[in-house]
Amino acid sequence: MEIRTEARVALESAVITHGLPRPHNLEAARAMQHAVRDAGATPHIIAVLHGTPCIGVSDAELESLAEYPAPSKIALHNLGIACAMRLTGGTTVAATVHLAHHAGIAVMATGGIGGVHRDGRDISGDLPVLARTPMLIVCSGAKVILDLPATREWLETHGIPVVGFRTDELPGFYTAHTGLRVDATVHDVDALVDLWRAHCSLGTAMLVVQPPPAAYALPPAELDALLQQAIRECAAAGITGAATTPWLLARLAQLSDGRTIAVNCALLEANARLAGAIARAISACAPTP
Repeated sequence: MEIRTEARVALESAVITHGLPRPHNLEAARAMQHAVRDAGATPHIIAVLHGTPCIGVSDAELESLAEYPAPSKIALHNLGIACAMRLTGGTTVAATVHLAHHAGIAVMATGGIGGVHRDGRDISGDLPVLARTPMLIVCSGAKVILDLPATREWLETHGIPVVGFRTDELPGFYTAHTGLRVDATVHDVDALVDLWRAHCSLGTAMLVVQPPPAAYALPPAELDALLQQAIRECAAAGITGAATTPWLLARLAQLSDGRTIAVNCALLEANARLAGAIARAISACAPTP
């Protein structure tokens, strides 16, 4: 006989509340849900609504979250505070992984993870959570505003494998090429599942990375020029701390005439589709003896 468990995919909601402008945020969220379902799995957008952590939201709740006037950005360090204060907001990768893992969900999809910042003084709270949580994360690398080589080194040091899906490079979010190598490259979902089953008992996450769809990806040189300009302007404006990432992403969207938004939406949908296929394959266990 063949044992099956429900195929479920967790979806990060901070991209809805803080990563994309309206109306792209709601459109992208619905596209991700559709992509997961189309792949044969059930999507669960993780969020906190009025102090309650939600493992999945209704369409009406999703609309409300996308249009919420001042949503909180909820990471693991302030998750308990957000619940106690009855806040509403989007969960980061760290909080999403934590809540999804405790709900028994093994697969998550997002755009890009957090990482080591370029000044070297700030490390995203996403990374320590990935280092202690057995979860398969489908993404397009780390956000390009980060120090990608340092982030790649951090992942290796803390036992988080990076597996490329049809790529031998760690993608750079908006671009396919960074020159940073992955630990393994696979070309089909069954091979990914084999790697995950071999790794999942080790206690850390596994990143499955795929580049943004080729029709939308930006050339590395062009992206770097836009990014350097945005970084200079960010420093001149005195933007620091948690405000830096959303400011830079918004400025890149302006400088690229909206092309980075198009890339973001496309890769979110593609990653959700791949995560759905992986979750469906994981759910079909080997035959019992």
